[in-house]
Amino acid sequence: MNPVESFSDPLVFEPVYQTRVWGGRELENALGRQLPDPEQPYGESWEISDRPEAQSRIVSGPESLIGKTLGEIWQSDDEAIQRGIFGENRAVNGEPFPLLCKILDARARLSLQVHPPASVAAELDGEPKTEMWVVAHADPGAELIVGVKDGVSREEFEAALADGSAETLVHTIRAAAGDFIFIPSGRLHAIGAGLLIYEIQQNSDTTYRVFDWNRVGLDGQPRQLHIDESLKCIDFDDVEPDLDQPEGNLLVECDHFRVERHRNSVISLPIDRPAIVTVIEGPVRLGESGPVFNEGDFFLVPAAWNGAKRLVAEGDVASVMVTTWP
Repeated sequence: MNPVESFSDPLVFEPVYQTRVWGGRELENALGRQLPDPEQPYGESWEISDRPEAQSRIVSGPESLIGKTLGEIWQSDDEAIQRGIFGENRAVNGEPFPLLCKILDARARLSLQVHPPASVAAELDGEPKTEMWVVAHADPGAELIVGVKDGVSREEFEAALADGSAETLVHTIRAAAGDFIFIPSGRLHAIGAGLLIYEIQQNSDTTYRVFDWNRVGLDGQPRQLHIDESLKCIDFDDVEPDLDQPEGNLLVECDHFRVERHRNSVISLPIDRPAIVTVIEGPVRLGESGPVFNEGDFFLVPAAWNGAKRLVAEGDVASVMVTTWP
């Protein structure tokens, strides 16, 4: 396999759609997606996923890779695939692909929850999870719930869980399209109703629900809570955090991912390293004659991409997120 010839196309994956009690049909209404069932509430679209229960499958890209999963190519022993797609940012010691990229459609509030920090994840038999959100669409008055109010102690919060008043102790932020926030593991959080969000996170699916607004799941039964686990994870020093602000094009840089946002008529992509591109505002073309991508599309540009490493807006401007990993 000649890596220059074989990686002349970006990798596009088939979304894995997930029904959620808080989901809806905005993936269809706002992004034009064809959802699997016309009646079900879909809350998540897993766009880039190397999870045992949800493998992203290649639907467009190098012909020899069509139908393969992200996990298969990430763990491939074919040096041309490793060098051509992932370059130096490749699999190490059999670890899965490090990121999980989603679109979240919250028509109702998500549960109040927390993800375990690395320091306690093993003790709880979970996976650490740090993530970030970029708001794609927001209904008027939509809110994010992050952290606790000033002065709230663990003891006060635990008592409020017992008497059903925990909602009064959490911090809320009004959210609008374009806003973003970093959610480190240990941060108490929930996404409010009326938000469509792009999420970049560690490859983890460990979530501890501490409160679920007294609702039932799609099966009509109360959803499981994880109060003891949550209390071991919540950072009660994380008081009233605010939305984050960009530093130039940079939105977030942490140990797990770097996310930039670019808006222009021509957007340059990273050279000699793979990148996950999310189209926020399109349509946009890859190179002068490559495929066209629209709002909500995700694709992976291989390290050995031999076309022009730039995106060209089909209209006046385009806006994209560019995600890389260490």
